[in-house]
Amino acid sequence: MNILALLKARFQPVLESMSEDVGPLLEMIRPAGDPKFGDYQANFAMGLAKKVGKNPRELASEIVAATQLEDLCESPEVAGPGFINLKLRDDWLQAQLAAAQIDPRVGVEKAAEPKTYIVDYSSPNVAKPMHVGHIRSTVIGDSLCRTLKFLGHTAISDNHLGDWGTQFGMIIYGYKNFIDQEAYKKAPVPELSRIYRVVRGLMDYFDAKSALPKLIEKLAERTAEYETAKNAPETSDKAEAKKQKKEVGRLQSQVKELNEEIKTTKKKIAKTEDSPQLAKLAEEHSGIASAVLQETAKLHSGNDENIALWKEVLPFCEDEIKRVYERLNVTFDHQLGESFYHDRLAAVVEDFEKRGLATESEGATCVFLDGFKAPMIIRKRDGAFLYSTTDLATIAYRMETWKPDAILYVVDFRQGDHFDKLFAATRLWGYTDIELKHVSFGTVMGDDGKPFKTRSGDTVGLDGLLDEAVSRAYKIVQDASAAGGDTLEDAQQKSVAETVGIAALKYGDLSQNRESDYKFSYDKMLALNGNTSTYMQYAYARVQSIFRRGEIDIAALRDSGAKITLEHPAERQLALAILRFSEALDDVLVDYRPNYLTNYLFDQLAKSYSGFFENCPVLKAESDELKNSRLLLCDLTARVIQQGLGLLGIQTVEKM
Repeated sequence: MNILALLKARFQPVLESMSEDVGPLLEMIRPAGDPKFGDYQANFAMGLAKKVGKNPRELASEIVAATQLEDLCESPEVAGPGFINLKLRDDWLQAQLAAAQIDPRVGVEKAAEPKTYIVDYSSPNVAKPMHVGHIRSTVIGDSLCRTLKFLGHTAISDNHLGDWGTQFGMIIYGYKNFIDQEAYKKAPVPELSRIYRVVRGLMDYFDAKSALPKLIEKLAERTAEYETAKNAPETSDKAEAKKQKKEVGRLQSQVKELNEEIKTTKKKIAKTEDSPQLAKLAEEHSGIASAVLQETAKLHSGNDENIALWKEVLPFCEDEIKRVYERLNVTFDHQLGESFYHDRLAAVVEDFEKRGLATESEGATCVFLDGFKAPMIIRKRDGAFLYSTTDLATIAYRMETWKPDAILYVVDFRQGDHFDKLFAATRLWGYTDIELKHVSFGTVMGDDGKPFKTRSGDTVGLDGLLDEAVSRAYKIVQDASAAGGDTLEDAQQKSVAETVGIAALKYGDLSQNRESDYKFSYDKMLALNGNTSTYMQYAYARVQSIFRRGEIDIAALRDSGAKITLEHPAERQLALAILRFSEALDDVLVDYRPNYLTNYLFDQLAKSYSGFFENCPVLKAESDELKNSRLLLCDLTARVIQQGLGLLGIQTVEKM
């Protein structure tokens, strides 16, 4: 039962008799910000009154009188200039709780008009280890898939693996030049990771060597501009003085950024030149960048040796990422990587040309799009295809195979321009009756406010991140046990720590506004208070502890006919929070934001349960009827927590 949707449905016919466009008016029915104004408020009368030429309060009263609300609301109150305050009837709330009590979906109805979604997420380059940058796409996409499916939609998850591009040219070059066959036979994945790092390091070294002189020259120019601006004569014109100050600040920031970039670049150079072994490799492989491109081109053209190497190493790489996904409790319906679409790319370009949608420009095949300065290139002058070509082939395949209503791309914000062009080209191509959405997200930052790195400046590996979270969770579980929490055997502690640690990382990410950057902090993620998975898992375990202490057979109690009664304000507040679960899930899908679910779980459900727990004795209630009523409220709370966390890809624990 979605209370908000029900209220909108009740008001809609009345509003339609007064206005042609009722959508914005219905959006003005919202949960009340303060209980003294009821449970919900409708604020549409003021704006509508101007259009129909009536007094807002009189119009509000007229709308209330014409709307059927008696069965679910107490007498509505018209307040202030025309606010409509709505308080739900206690007997109606109790009836909805009774229905949720016997419903495996705890009262959440499936979509009346289900759609088919494809959710494209995670999509790592399989030739290298997964890192911290993959966590956001993976957990956001997984949560959206789970939520879509729970609400009755068809959600097809597709992991568009990077299993074909330059990274495999790097692996092939590394295999041919740096492989330790003995180590490779014993443990393929670590050795493949090692040779990838060697090749990547050498390529970074030569890139840094090439970039450094240009950076130094640019720094000299910016420093001179900064000194000139800083020492410019003062002006009495306030606007001009403000403009000068802003320019000085801008140039100062650029000088600082360039100094930091030069420092980082010099570190990359020194890392190679200070190592006799790496310096020797750099001397021997000075043409590594072009050699890697050649190996990539040979792979793409079907060279027997490179295809054989690719087929040999790819399963090892895929097994490694599969292991990480298993730890994260993430699965996919399909994993159709770039290699799957390789044979379809020429046909895409040919079709664009045949339809007159692509033209040649400076030897490349380009799609010129309205509203974009630069075209989208779908074939380079050397005949090579690009990510844009692969993405177009992917869309065509998905449309032909699954006929979706929407395709969601859970990819970081830096790819925004690419997706804007891709979506425009897709519509130009004729696919107009589909929602294409870039579900963008920000960056995971370190304490220094920069993208999260190791102390040496390397990208943080995802496996190591998970290990550290589990290790810290293990200490928390041990401490909780020692401090009077549930007593757990060591094996149980380790199992709980794995669940709690992984959950902390996932929830810590999902609780953020996806479009914002956030600072990574184990301490905050694993805190036993605040909006964390640890707190939510503890809240669930606390309910289970009540059942154990009272020796309650909760399944039998559900079937016993016991009723929930709402006598205390804290009971009513908790009941309302439980019944708003459906609203939270609908909110998630409005703009694909899982943090709306975490906000609901903590700010509404957990806080309401905490108030209930403090004010309403459960096992020591005044009567058996009241005890059973409160036990059922506890049970519904736990079930919503478990279901809500499950939609975030997070497991609960019975003891903690």
